[in-house]
Amino acid sequence: MSEPRLITFTEKGIYCSLADVYIDPWKPVNKALITHGHSDHARYGSKAYIATHKSVPIIKFRLGSHINISGVAYGETITINGVHFTFTPAGHIIGSAQIKVEYRGEIWVVSGDYKLENDGISGLYEPIKCHHFITESTFGLPVFKWQPQAEIMQEISAWWRENKEKGEVSVIAAYSLGKAQRIINNVDHTIGQIFTHGAVENTNEILRKQGEIIASTTRIVQGQKPSLFDGGLVIAPPSALNSAWTQRFRKYSDAIASGWMNIRGTRRRRSVDTGFVLSDHADWDELNEAVAMTGAENIYVTHGYTDIYTKYLVEKGYNARVVKTQFTGETADLEMDTE
Repeated sequence: MSEPRLITFTEKGIYCSLADVYIDPWKPVNKALITHGHSDHARYGSKAYIATHKSVPIIKFRLGSHINISGVAYGETITINGVHFTFTPAGHIIGSAQIKVEYRGEIWVVSGDYKLENDGISGLYEPIKCHHFITESTFGLPVFKWQPQAEIMQEISAWWRENKEKGEVSVIAAYSLGKAQRIINNVDHTIGQIFTHGAVENTNEILRKQGEIIASTTRIVQGQKPSLFDGGLVIAPPSALNSAWTQRFRKYSDAIASGWMNIRGTRRRRSVDTGFVLSDHADWDELNEAVAMTGAENIYVTHGYTDIYTKYLVEKGYNARVVKTQFTGETADLEMDTE
């Protein structure tokens, strides 16, 4: 009788039956290995969690301090019933990891979400040689090609400076875990003061407590005089835009930082003044580079442009197929983020 496949795809998530563990399950399970702290990958209800040390405080904040969670270091291998699991940097956000699963010479890599550009805070993506590679495809179309982060930060800083000269507050929407910290650390602080929505500042405080360097920001709270924000940069989750929350600013210009700003018409549909193409996910070229660096023959394509990207990989000679998951990629960036 043949042994069970090392990794299978089930109604609860990505499953290793030999070790009886799930990776980023979307339903409650006994033991969950978590690639990173975003809510589509770290979900409530499992009996035990394992994540990187840097992800643990964020996951506890989001799921509850009472959860049973333990941390591992990058490069550290844990062994469960003879199966070896190693957490390796994914470059997506602070604490994000790929999970290498190895048993008797067979290697799978569950990449979670990832990007190859070094953003200065998330760690540098490390390619892993494997036989089977599970990849996202959030931006799996040739149209998605990112400019270097430094160029985007210069654009954001120039927009902020221009707004200040016009007497406006600059309000930019960015996911509270990941993109917000990239903006905070890389814009030109000589322009003025940076203010943060509570969801962003809660995340900043957690990251600072664990030793991450996040530049100075000021939390926005009730009762502050509107004049305090004049000429400042406000960083808030997308859900705060076009809401009563922004009415505290007397005169402002708003923007969204997202990979979806690469598509014409997205800014108009979101009713914002400006869009900056900034993503925590791999673009088209990075997806292809990551796949090639693994040396894997078997590619499993999840959340995003799955059908199109899978067809492309098959044409390139890979044994590729679509895997349905409940991960959302960067679609969450344009929806709710109020934690």
